[in-house]
Amino acid sequence: MALDKLNVVDSIGIDKTGGQVTLAIIDEQDWEEEEGHLLLLQEKINFYLSFLESGEVYSSYPKAEGREFEIKVFARYVPTPLGYQFLEHVAGVIEEAGFAFVHHVVET
Repeated sequence: MALDKLNVVDSIGIDKTGGQVTLAIIDEQDWEEEEGHLLLLQEKINFYLSFLESGEVYSSYPKAEGREFEIKVFARYVPTPLGYQFLEHVAGVIEEAGFAFVHHVVET
């Protein structure tokens, strides 16, 4: 799944080292259409935040009960400077909401 599946959690599981619940976003899109990429990523992240804040995560994934949460973006392409700026801003917003945020470019 990718950014075009906006109302779907791409992957959810428990991190074996930290014990937190990781909600993964699979970002396979390049940054040629920077504005469109940013909008899709923002919508996907907003969906994830809503999924967590509404408590829907507990009915969809009961193992999440009593655990901390992390939203992790696995990207195929290195972001543009504006993309990095956006991700830094997003990290602050997500951390203020009480969750962790990680962006990781997957080497292929």
